[in-house]
Amino acid sequence: MNLQLNRPLAFFDLETTGINLSSDRIVEIAIVKILPGGEKVNYRKVVNPEIPIPVHISEIHGIYDVDVIDAPKFAEIAQEVLDFIGDSDLAGFNSNRFDIPLLLEEFLRVDIDFDMDSRQAIDVQNIFHKMEQRTLVAAYKFYCSKDLTDAHSAEADALATFEVLEAQLGRYENLKSDVDFLSEFSNAGGKRVDFANRLVRNDKDEIVFNFGKHRGAPVTAVFEREKSYYSWLMNADFPLYTKKIFKKIKEGMPASN
Repeated sequence: MNLQLNRPLAFFDLETTGINLSSDRIVEIAIVKILPGGEKVNYRKVVNPEIPIPVHISEIHGIYDVDVIDAPKFAEIAQEVLDFIGDSDLAGFNSNRFDIPLLLEEFLRVDIDFDMDSRQAIDVQNIFHKMEQRTLVAAYKFYCSKDLTDAHSAEADALATFEVLEAQLGRYENLKSDVDFLSEFSNAGGKRVDFANRLVRNDKDEIVFNFGKHRGAPVTAVFEREKSYYSWLMNADFPLYTKKIFKKIKEGMPASN
């Protein structure tokens, strides 16, 4: 195995009702956890999203409303998902932009504060895009010389993502077989603040807004001079994890007179 692990690395993939982080839900989750010795442990569940799955989305991943009627709700499996992941670092394909933030949303909806501060996150798509600029199907063909015939099956995609990363480590000498390095290298937007990319760090390492009328402005400065803006943010349609960061910043500010 090319990967050098000090603790487990969980490759995971989600199939969902859509791509809106605030309103869409998981319909399937699959995790391939790689242990430091190289052993693979698999987890997979179809999930009742409690909202209709649009037909055009079902045609992509093959999971229809009828398939989830008797499936458990996320609230019913959240603890076992949390227990299976354990202290693992996370990896996926486009996971920093989509899978991780959506999983965080699902956890927060059931009052589970999934700690990302102590974990590394490797986005294999970002490594691929930096190296080759293609999709997962093309990456699998390019790196592994195999056709991904089961694309959009969460379990097949998660396993294929692990195989692609293994092949990338064998191909590129400048890639270090180290989770910390791979997490930083695959983070396309620099040091992350929130996975929805609503907040970024500027060249002074200040957390600044990355959207709207205050784009580029330090968050603490905006909260200080425009006190109603925090309330608006917390009531607006932002992902729960992003709101958690807003709240953490606000609570860390000195009390105003």
